[in-house]
Amino acid sequence: MSTAKSFEDLFVWQKSRELVNCIYSFMRKPAFTKDRGLADQITRAAVSVLSNIAEGFERGSKEETVYFLYIAKASCGEVRAQLYVALDQEYIAKAEFKKCAELCQFTSSLISKFIESLKVSKYKGLKFKKPVDKEREEFEKQLRGLLPANYPFPNK
Repeated sequence: MSTAKSFEDLFVWQKSRELVNCIYSFMRKPAFTKDRGLADQITRAAVSVLSNIAEGFERGSKEETVYFLYIAKASCGEVRAQLYVALDQEYIAKAEFKKCAELCQFTSSLISKFIESLKVSKYKGLKFKKPVDKEREEFEKQLRGLLPANYPFPNK
């Protein structure tokens, strides 16, 4: 995580995006449009994987990141379970199921490895990183430009 500057840099997030696209490709099938309950549930679960990885990263602390990664992992399991429903109801072919289920399992294993690596790392999170003086000055300059002129801005 130390080299990632945004959640989009994370390989696990990129794979979860592929998973979302795989699920959404099924939503174009007429069978899925008739089963709105399953369609809604599986898309929400897939989007939850992607979203919780992003939210955990943006929270700024290791503990919060791990918490949201566990939610993402659980949503990944939910997607996989719903893929079985889609297969059993013949909404998707066995080959489509296999491709998406394997991507789901791979994403889940990436999330697990990410969680374990964070747990043992000394990384505390972005909110604990002290800004470089130049970065802080630039940030404060931009912030002052957004605030009203009479806003009581704290001194250093």
